[in-house]
Amino acid sequence: MTKRTLEGTSRKRKRVSGFRVRMRTYTGRRVIRTRRRRGRARLAV
Repeated sequence: MTKRTLEGTSRKRKRVSGFRVRMRTYTGRRVIRTRRRRGRARLAV
């Protein structure tokens, strides 16, 4: 099986959607709050 053509890097994932990045802005905190409410095992990457 061949690999997918587009794969992001883990550094990019952390910088864009990591926990600390989420906590910086109001909307990011809202994302975390919503995911907590839903009972997500992983809140952020």
